[in-house]
Amino acid sequence: MRAAITKDTLRTLPAGPCEIWDAKFKGLVLRVRASGTATWVFQYGRSKKVTLGRADAIPPAAARTLAQGIVGEIAAGQDPAVERRKRRASTLRTFLLDQYQPWATTHRKTGADTVRRVLTVFDDAILNRAMSELTAFVLEQWRTARRRAGVSDSTLNRDLDALRGVLSKAVAWRLLQTHPMRDVHRAKLDVRGRLRYLSPDEETRLRLALTTRDHVRHESRDRFNAWRRERGYQTVPPFGVYPDHLHPIVLLALNTGLRRGEIFALTWADIDVPGARIVVRGTTAKSGVTRYLPLNREAVTVLTTWRTCVPEATLVFPGPQGKPMTTLKTAWTKVATHAGLQDFTFHDLRHTFASKLVMLGVDLNVVRELLGHASLVMTVRYAHLSPEHKAAAVAKLVSA
Repeated sequence: MRAAITKDTLRTLPAGPCEIWDAKFKGLVLRVRASGTATWVFQYGRSKKVTLGRADAIPPAAARTLAQGIVGEIAAGQDPAVERRKRRASTLRTFLLDQYQPWATTHRKTGADTVRRVLTVFDDAILNRAMSELTAFVLEQWRTARRRAGVSDSTLNRDLDALRGVLSKAVAWRLLQTHPMRDVHRAKLDVRGRLRYLSPDEETRLRLALTTRDHVRHESRDRFNAWRRERGYQTVPPFGVYPDHLHPIVLLALNTGLRRGEIFALTWADIDVPGARIVVRGTTAKSGVTRYLPLNREAVTVLTTWRTCVPEATLVFPGPQGKPMTTLKTAWTKVATHAGLQDFTFHDLRHTFASKLVMLGVDLNVVRELLGHASLVMTVRYAHLSPEHKAAAVAKLVSA
């Protein structure tokens, strides 16, 4: 409705929610909520508005004066809503928690991880600093101190990349005129980096350790049920072929090169056993791009066998209460130790998959597609494992 808002209007407000547009000042609106609380809002463009305050604290004449001030800001080339957001996001911490976090956790798969990383690795001297005062010098001092503390350049790059993404949003939302990190560059790294993969002997030991672990768990369940039967207690169901998820997960990783998170997110709807194929959904893939992976004979056998162990599950590897798993660090560490593996992580199973393919002569671009790399930059780290290609290239010089 539209009316000339007066003090009497404020005393006899209609039931909310509703809006009363002031007839004396264009764009001034009194918004009444269902609770009866009334708030002054000045709307100065399509989807552009500024909240002035509660009507019980600001009389109509004062609200019009505030609205007139906003008109002056607009005439001076300022955007009042942006200026108010700037004041609210005065420090990096404030912007991160109040504005970036709600957006990131809704629109980015790793939004929560980014917020957590920035809050963890950057100290109060940076988090409590006004974003407009963040400079390359300040961030280079931080990097120098962290490097002296023993933090690797690869980790520092990831930390700074997380902050860079946060500040990019502040620029996009016009809270900053220029990006504070435009002169902060990533440290140059060896693109090959760490490359650990299983030797044939290590793979044999790992497979034996997994089989031994399964055997021990089966025997333990059998002894437990025998103990219960002797006392007249109801027995618990025996394990299937696999007593739990670890063995099939490791074998699947060795035969597909899937990332841990991609394995955890797999559903049985993603598995085409007759067609021997897995669909890795873009929503769960690191690259955000859906890819299709062929399954070899062992992978098909593992998945078919594991299906009988979890017949009612939606997820291929369900966690507690049927929710996605988040870690298998404890079980993996124990079996890796039992297998005598040194400096070997679960992610190195992915390296093993790729390395074996390259050593068998598979083209690097095919390996890239199977791994889900966006470009060959990451896949090139495996190129040295195919020395016959280099030898063949050099040999051509003799016949040239």
